[in-house]
Amino acid sequence: MTVRSAPDRLLSVLAAFDHEHPALSLTDISRRAGLTLTTAHRLVGALTEWGALERDESGVYHVGLRLWELAALAPRGLALRQIALPYLEDLYEATHENVQLAVRDGAEVVYIEWLSGRSSVGVHIRVGARWPLHATGVGLALLASESPEFQERYCAGPLASFTPYTITDPARLRRILADVRRTGVAVSDRQVTDDALSVAAPVRGPGGAVVAAVSIVVPQVDAQVPVLIPAVRVAARGISRAAGWQPAVDGRQSTVGGRSTVDSRR
Repeated sequence: MTVRSAPDRLLSVLAAFDHEHPALSLTDISRRAGLTLTTAHRLVGALTEWGALERDESGVYHVGLRLWELAALAPRGLALRQIALPYLEDLYEATHENVQLAVRDGAEVVYIEWLSGRSSVGVHIRVGARWPLHATGVGLALLASESPEFQERYCAGPLASFTPYTITDPARLRRILADVRRTGVAVSDRQVTDDALSVAAPVRGPGGAVVAAVSIVVPQVDAQVPVLIPAVRVAARGISRAAGWQPAVDGRQSTVGGRSTVDSRR
C-alpha cells in the first residue's frame, strides 16, 4: 500500500469539493478524500482554523474565503477578469447573448468569467467550470495557439464526446485547428449541447502569446456567424491591448516563441 504524504492528504480534502459537491459533511469529506474519519477530522480542523474551509450551523463544510483571497492573486484569474470585464460587457450589450472568458489548464479550458444573456441559449458553464479543449470554441482557440507537439499529443489522446457533433476524429480536429490558426477565430457548433454555437477568438498578452480566449454563445438555429466574428474579434483585441499586447504595425504575422502567430485583426 502506498503511503500518502501529509501534503497529499491535505490536498485531497480540498479536492473533495467541486461544483457538484460544494457542501460536505465530515463523513463525506472522509469518503471522497479516501481518508479515515480520524485523519479527515484532524485535517479539516486545521483547514477550518486557517480559513480554507468554513463550517455552517448545521455542521456542513464549505470552501472558505481564504482560498478566494489566494485565488485572486493568480495572474490568469481575477486580474485578467478585471482587465477583460469592460470589453466583455460591451460584447454582451451588443448581443445580449452569453459571453465567456477562459484560460487553458492542462488539457482543459477553465472559465474565469461569464456573462449570461437574459433570454439566451442555456449553457453548462459557470465560473470555474472545466471542459475538454476540443469541445468548446474557447478551447479550440486556445489549443490552436499551442505548440505542434502539444497539439499532437492532445489529438492522439481520447476525445470525449458530448453530442453527435462533438469532434472525436483526430484528423478532423487537426484540420479545424489549422483553420483556427489561419482565420484567427474558432467556431464550435453544437459540441457540448445540440442547440448552441460559439464563436471564439484568442486573447494575447504583452509578449504576443495567447493567454486566454473570449467567446459568445448563441442558439444554433439562428446563429449569424459572419456577424458574430467581427464582434468577438473586437472584444479579443480590446482585451489583448488592455493586457499589454501591441499588434504588428504592418498587420502581418508576428513571431512569438519561435512560431508564427496570426494577427487576430484578419
